[in-house]
Amino acid sequence: MTEPFSRRDWIKTLGAASAGALVPLALDIDATVARATAPLVPPDAAPPSVPAPIRVRDVYAPGDIVDLYSTNDVFIPPRGRSWMKFSFDFPEPAVVFGEHRFSILIFTEENTYPLDRTLMKAAGDDNALELTCTGLVWAGGQEKAPGKVTVRFQRTGRTITWDIVAEASKPIKTVTTVIRDVPRGQVSLGGSPLAEARDGDFLGGYTFGAGDLHGAGTPQSMSTAVAIVQASESDYMYFTTQDTRVRPKRYYFQCGERMFRTECIYEHDAWRNDTRVTVPRWQIGHESTFEGAMAPHMAHVERAFNLPNWETRADTPQWMRDIALVLTMHGMHYTGFIFNDYAQQLAILRWVATQIPAERVLVFLASWDGRYYWDYPNYQVPARMGGEKGLRELITEARKLGFKMMPMYGTNSANRKQPIWPKIASGATYKIDGDIYNLNWVDWNNDRHQDGWLTYMNVGEDKWRKHLEGRIADMIERFGVDAYFLDIVGGHVNSTTGDMHEGTRALINNLREKYPNVIGVGEMPYDALYEFIPLYHAGGGDRWRKYARFFQHLSAPAPGRGSTGVHEGGFGRFNEETLGLGPVSIPTLQIVEDTFTKHRQTMSGVIGVAKSRKGIP
Repeated sequence: MTEPFSRRDWIKTLGAASAGALVPLALDIDATVARATAPLVPPDAAPPSVPAPIRVRDVYAPGDIVDLYSTNDVFIPPRGRSWMKFSFDFPEPAVVFGEHRFSILIFTEENTYPLDRTLMKAAGDDNALELTCTGLVWAGGQEKAPGKVTVRFQRTGRTITWDIVAEASKPIKTVTTVIRDVPRGQVSLGGSPLAEARDGDFLGGYTFGAGDLHGAGTPQSMSTAVAIVQASESDYMYFTTQDTRVRPKRYYFQCGERMFRTECIYEHDAWRNDTRVTVPRWQIGHESTFEGAMAPHMAHVERAFNLPNWETRADTPQWMRDIALVLTMHGMHYTGFIFNDYAQQLAILRWVATQIPAERVLVFLASWDGRYYWDYPNYQVPARMGGEKGLRELITEARKLGFKMMPMYGTNSANRKQPIWPKIASGATYKIDGDIYNLNWVDWNNDRHQDGWLTYMNVGEDKWRKHLEGRIADMIERFGVDAYFLDIVGGHVNSTTGDMHEGTRALINNLREKYPNVIGVGEMPYDALYEFIPLYHAGGGDRWRKYARFFQHLSAPAPGRGSTGVHEGGFGRFNEETLGLGPVSIPTLQIVEDTFTKHRQTMSGVIGVAKSRKGIP
């Protein structure tokens, strides 16, 4: 992309709508026909040549109201990967500000509403502009509806912010800003590596796929709500939100010949039924480097979510900072097969204590509580594993040696076939449209059918959170563990039954208040979780090591045949060269039924790497 455009002599709008709609930046008919008959681009093809974008400032003045449709400036039909869309010219009238044309779409549970072009007015100049519209349309513009939208734009250099207030006659669930004239280039979602579009589209969802993790049309899951387009070697355009709460955001980059049609999508709180919604401020801007483009977003995230620095955070005891090795002790599989009972686990730990100081080891008790997931959410000690006597001996003797002990809990999983279900059923997660969210994407019994007896639960609902908190407290009080692991705690879903993030915070804080020396550990973090959880199983990366530390997932292949233990993955490939260890995560050793008996030499190798990384002689 070129350097920032020089200013033209703008025609200022003085409180009324622009004189008339100018012709949109449409493509010629020959090009449209050629695209319609073009084959899809092979995934290994070289990136296509992209014409230079038309400079909006050479065509429009700020505040111009422009007739646009969903089919303008994009490939029809799509040339590469794409997502569902309307099959006709859906109206998207836009206002010009800065280098872009902006459209607003309002979504209720029953329809999609663009602004009424005849009622749009813009007032302001190239630095500040207000768009107002006193009506909406539906049926693709064939019918009118009551509503009001106000958008206030501000520009400083090449940085633009905008604030939206939307009103409708029915509760609003989503408000989308469509941004035209976004230069084509490689795209990063959530700080991920830049990826080439190859004439296809991108869709990212914050967080946990923005609630759409499975099924057709799912987005790339984002752990933080930022997107970046590399417009040129030294021009990185970023898209970010200044929301101070955890709510779904989506970014959709729809490819065209010259540019992206980009959607910045805000989803409102599912447990509310507001007909007037104030959308948290959006911001776009340009920086000369990728990290420079990430910086405004990360600065906001740190402030909004109170993210503490790992080196100084107060909720992290010294023993956790000193951990050199995590042992994942695989217990009972879904089928009831036992990899290691309590007595076997203790025997293994006694040997490990001869290889590395035990106080430098965190023991992760995966599926200590019975059949993996099937027995969720009872969290009772199974007799087949050794009963309460066996578990007490395991934890007591291991802690005497110096080990730190951490049992596993499912933050959001409950088997409806368990007798306790009627007492906790109100904690089920219902997505924003009212559909129940079931954890039904795993074939637990290998009949080649995804089993459907699990419901995805919401810790934002009191009964479920209190049940889970009570089971964890029972373990702490009766057995004296050092930490507890919250499986899929990063699986945030916008639920009608309450604020899942705030429920997670309440769960952690309540337990911390009662048991200040017992630490909550999580899985699959998103940005706001770093405020109150300092250690994670999977997820993260170098950027997030500023706030937390990570160990490897329990499904990582164990030494030997690569068993994933209690996890449904089955078998992977254990890397003998790297010993299955990542470069930055805490070395983690998976212990299944034959690890100690057949692969003790590999265990010694992993322990050796763990000691070396921490400078342990």
